[in-house]
Amino acid sequence: MSENEHEAKMARPRMAAGALFFDEADRVLLVEPSYKDYRDIPGGYVEEGESPRQACVREVQEELGIAPHIGRLLVVDWAPNPGEGDKVLYLFDGGRLSADDCRQIALQADELRGYDFHCAEQVPELTILRLARRIEAGIHARTNGLTAYLEHGKTPETGA
Repeated sequence: MSENEHEAKMARPRMAAGALFFDEADRVLLVEPSYKDYRDIPGGYVEEGESPRQACVREVQEELGIAPHIGRLLVVDWAPNPGEGDKVLYLFDGGRLSADDCRQIALQADELRGYDFHCAEQVPELTILRLARRIEAGIHARTNGLTAYLEHGKTPETGA
């Protein structure tokens, strides 16, 4: 196989990164995008030359107008999409936002209609199943000091 043939077979997934933020009651922050019919986490696509963590920091600053510390990696999810191709999604620990942090949030008006904190049990009702599973895995990883690997939002070994 020639080098060009080998390169042609290499995966070129899109990458996106987001953060899980919590309030003082351990509820998770979800944003309400103006271009989606479900809630999401703050984050977005990784740009050329940018690491997933750098993308997460940039996207949080753009979307929420704040620059909190972005902590460790909680989840990596291989999540191909029929319309968009292969995707690798990274979820980082954004930590706990204080009431003062929340007062400083200035939403990116052309993308987000709002945000709110929700109990983990409410998340599946508010977003798509695959993202709800990723958030659940992120909460578990954060609580237990782990990093989770998922495929389509599920643990490959168990399918859960």
